[in-house]
Amino acid sequence: MATPPQGNPYATEPRAGGPHPYAQPGGQPQAPAVPPQQPTGNPFAQPGAFGPPQAHPGQSYGHPGTPYAHPGQPSPHPGYQAHPQPLTPACRFCGGSPAVPVTFRAHRGLLVVMTFRKLDGPMCGTCGAAVYRALTTETLWQGWWSPVSLFVFTPFTLIHNLVVSRKVKKLQPPAPGQHGRQVDPGVPVHRRPLAYVGLVPVLWLLFMIVSGLTQNP
Repeated sequence: MATPPQGNPYATEPRAGGPHPYAQPGGQPQAPAVPPQQPTGNPFAQPGAFGPPQAHPGQSYGHPGTPYAHPGQPSPHPGYQAHPQPLTPACRFCGGSPAVPVTFRAHRGLLVVMTFRKLDGPMCGTCGAAVYRALTTETLWQGWWSPVSLFVFTPFTLIHNLVVSRKVKKLQPPAPGQHGRQVDPGVPVHRRPLAYVGLVPVLWLLFMIVSGLTQNP
């Protein structure tokens, strides 16, 4: 005797008097709707790791008025930069200013020996004039007693001192109380008797030239 087929034991019986709850129009069953899920980010990511930097309250980037400026870049406002003030040179003898760096020279030319001397450094107008007069006078009476000194070294030294002396003559004298003890400049070169000793070898040279010219027929 055959057993009649039984139905699905897990099937849901339709409600009485109504359609199937998951039925679609046309008789097809409909799947239950799933609410859309919001995309979730990386739970281990730090805020702002890949985005623009977040500014903290009261904090700015770079210099004032230049957001996102890199540290070390020069400020576009030159008024914000402090420039060191140049130091004014002071005289090496009295410490007064204004002063200018100069070099004065002296030359002594004997028959077999020649010596050279110089004084350099910043000098004010008063001390510079004193050094110029002293070394120039020393060269005028000691620099002519060698043939090489007569034609080369002594004229070069005198011209050099004359050119450099113009720098110190243009300076204003230091303010009273600003400087220490200054070098006494003394009288000018043309009023010193030793300056005319150099005329002796010059006159002697001219005498020899004139004598040689007059003896020729």
